[in-house]
Amino acid sequence: MNTDLYAQAMQRFQAVFARAQALDIPEPAAMSLATVSKDGQPSVRTVLLKAFDARGFVFYTNMRSRKGQQLHTNPRAALGFFWQALMQQVLVEGAVHAVSDAEADAYWISRQRMSQIGAWASQQSEPLPERAQLEKNYSEFEQRFVGQPVPRPNHWSGFRLEPHMIEFWLSRPGRLHERERYFIEHGSWQHCLVYP
Repeated sequence: MNTDLYAQAMQRFQAVFARAQALDIPEPAAMSLATVSKDGQPSVRTVLLKAFDARGFVFYTNMRSRKGQQLHTNPRAALGFFWQALMQQVLVEGAVHAVSDAEADAYWISRQRMSQIGAWASQQSEPLPERAQLEKNYSEFEQRFVGQPVPRPNHWSGFRLEPHMIEFWLSRPGRLHERERYFIEHGSWQHCLVYP
């Protein structure tokens, strides 16, 4: 497998992500995450990229949530990054795997305490009778963990998307945009330009 092209793609992502982070824009780590249900219904939502390296792109969630269940049933997904200030976009597609407990624990302890308690309080993606119920749940867990660290719930962890395709898009006048695609074909990474 030609891993040099994959390394090149990841280095390019790191460079454009660093440029986005250097700008005064909210949530440069925001990305659209697309998943598919067992009956083929696609869904998309915005999540935050929490880590990336040669193994892939990492995000965290309640594993019982809609996306968690869909990724368990169909462990493939797509990511879309768009930084309007740069007029650049990166698309990523691939297989999804759960992160290790050690990775999830390490990220969990870096979260704000309110977010930790919120992860216990929210039955993510389930119907909520009224807002007061969520606030009641939060208060109950806040009391439960008073004076102690908030443990990571068993149902809260992360996923790593292992890329099979990474595409870079850069806006150009007259819709003559630049598109470059890195992808696996016949077990080897390939690279090509793509018509805009």
